Amino acid sequence: MKKTRVDRKFLELSKQGKKGFIGYLSAGDPNLEDTVDQVLRLEDAGVDVMELALPFSDPLADGRVNQEAATRALEAGATFDGCMNCISKIRERSELPIIYYAYMNTLLARGFDQSIEAAAQAGIDGFLLLDLPLEEAKPYRKALTQNALNAIQLVTPTTPDERIQKIVRQANGFIYCVSREGVTGVQAEIATGAGALVARIKEKSNLPVALGFGIGTPEQARDAAQLADAVVVGSAIVNAFHNNPHTSEGRANAAAFVKRMVDAVKEI
Repeated sequence: MKKTRVDRKFLELSKQGKKGFIGYLSAGDPNLEDTVDQVLRLEDAGVDVMELALPFSDPLADGRVNQEAATRALEAGATFDGCMNCISKIRERSELPIIYYAYMNTLLARGFDQSIEAAAQAGIDGFLLLDLPLEEAKPYRKALTQNALNAIQLVTPTTPDERIQKIVRQANGFIYCVSREGVTGVQAEIATGAGALVARIKEKSNLPVALGFGIGTPEQARDAAQLADAVVVGSAIVNAFHNNPHTSEGRANAAAFVKRMVDAVKEI
């Protein structure tokens, strides 16, 4: 498979000896036009890769902040086609690596293969499919491979070593290491076992490992970057854009908050 923007970005970071910063937003929160501006501002703030969530009514892996973001996006009229158009508009101005954070229902509803092809044509680089079990993944991974998209895989603290081995064999791009049990959301500190889990993954894969779930301050981002190849920050970014006015100045303030976390990661 040819290298995606995600692959090239992690190769670039490795050559530079730098850690990566992955940001997260829900597409369509507060609307799809603002999402385009938010993503471009985050790129200017130094974010290396973006996760954009396809809004879904029952996001089981997400905590309150990201659930509410998905609800706001759906209420604002975000549709599958609208989200694809959002990616196309970003691609008119940016080559920032972007992956979709998605639940299977949103893709199966219109035909999985057709959904993946539409996303690839819009300019997406890969998918993190939250509720696709390893045992059922093979036919769906085929569509990702055929469209030269990354298949980002999750490993959690409760994943046994034998299963980690099977998961990383199906992965490319990077491995998403979930730092703690439970759902997304800012926490007071990095989970105690996060470093050991990253080490377990690295024993079985040469792919970059990104550590996420619960990271919301520059200090936490710096601590996480010392453990993994990249840091994922979601709820804190969603909150920053939601709690600031939905104006150019408000989005600039939110991006400045994210830049402080990016800068902390880049100090490592």
